[in-house]
Amino acid sequence: MLDRFIKAYNEAVFETDKEAAFTAVNTALAEGIPPEDIVFKIVIPAVEEMMSNITKDPDANLAQHFMTAQIAAEVTEKMLEKFEHPPEIIGRVVIGTAHGDLHSLGKRIVMGCLKALMVEATDLGVNVPAEKFVDEAIARDAQVIAMSAMMVHTATGEDGACKVRQILKERGLEQRFKLIVGGAPYRYDTELYQAVGADSWAPDGVNAARAIINLIQQVKHRDSAQDI
Repeated sequence: MLDRFIKAYNEAVFETDKEAAFTAVNTALAEGIPPEDIVFKIVIPAVEEMMSNITKDPDANLAQHFMTAQIAAEVTEKMLEKFEHPPEIIGRVVIGTAHGDLHSLGKRIVMGCLKALMVEATDLGVNVPAEKFVDEAIARDAQVIAMSAMMVHTATGEDGACKVRQILKERGLEQRFKLIVGGAPYRYDTELYQAVGADSWAPDGVNAARAIINLIQQVKHRDSAQDI
């Protein structure tokens, strides 16, 4: 019976039809499919398939990926309210657009994917000062700081990733947080992330979600090893 709803949901997100996606989900609920199964057997596999597809085809439709991520995030949030037991969060990330930068589409794709994949993501918004990235990462007990920049001068500027790295050094926090960057300048220069002091980078919003999860796992593995 689950296959029918998987097919209906996948067709809905492929057509970026949020209403049809929610219809499929609500019908599944009405017919006795647990909300846990909807998230882990329908929604998350659809997000993972999208991630796989964009890896194969980097020029795939950005708007479609954006809507798939947003639908997944909204469905997941609704289903989480109905879980018998809250699911375990994979980890935490604070994400925002660099100071002086007002672009947000890529960041919103990342947020949608992360929420659907059980990562607690705090959106700091756009035009975010370096200090706020670090302060919020501490306050949220995050493992990762994610910074988006769509222009060269905001990617390399004095209040961008370089400043975040400097603050982490000054406060002795370099081992506590991983820093990832993304946006057009990093696609044009794939070594730029190292120049600005980041630990990693991603070419697009979907791959950023995968990279962030990998960094979270690195931090948690390191922390576990230190506790032994």
